[in-house]
Amino acid sequence: MHLFYTPDITGGTYTLNEEESKHCIRVLRLDRNDIVQLIDGKGGLFSAQITDPNPKRTSLEVIDAKREFGKRNHYLHIAIAPTKNIERVEWFLEKATEIGIDEITPILCERSERKEVKLDRLNKIITSAMKQSLKAYHPKLNPLSKYNQAIRSVKNDKFIAHCLDEHKHELRFSLQPGGNYTIFIGPEGDFSPEEIALAKSNDFKAISLGSSRLRTETAALEACFEVNFLNR
Repeated sequence: MHLFYTPDITGGTYTLNEEESKHCIRVLRLDRNDIVQLIDGKGGLFSAQITDPNPKRTSLEVIDAKREFGKRNHYLHIAIAPTKNIERVEWFLEKATEIGIDEITPILCERSERKEVKLDRLNKIITSAMKQSLKAYHPKLNPLSKYNQAIRSVKNDKFIAHCLDEHKHELRFSLQPGGNYTIFIGPEGDFSPEEIALAKSNDFKAISLGSSRLRTETAALEACFEVNFLNR
């Protein structure tokens, strides 16, 4: 199956941009009348036939459309402090997209070692993983947000994973199927006590992801897996 990301598709015809056209015609060696699949990132999955195999502007005709393809019964938002080694966050984004995630917010915490992220690059990684795993929904990547602002903006089921030695509920026992979840994952040095107290004062539930000490990106992926396993 040859899959292309077409977020601006609206009608019965579509023209691939130059990069996608070159990949379609020069790399995949597709030709007139060949069938490809298109996804719009909003739940639309389309079958389309090549009508003009131009390597700069390939024209397509939509022959079938599915709406809400692969729509899930829950919503998962993970707020994560980007790691010093950005490749670890990129790995998380790739794997979480493949498993299933709806929204990601990079957060700037007191102990954050990375103060900036390149959203364009991270979005490209998400798009590639979405195509590879045949997802019709493109996870939303928010701009880097300050922790204090991010913590106060959450309205749904709210959880924070931290390493302080105190009573915490295991995430798997804290979730209700079909929910709308937001989970905060801290930096390499963990959230500060003040940050944890602020979360609790905003009705966040402190959670455990098991007895092992996990890296930031591993903890985020573990949370993603547990939510998806519960809702499978």
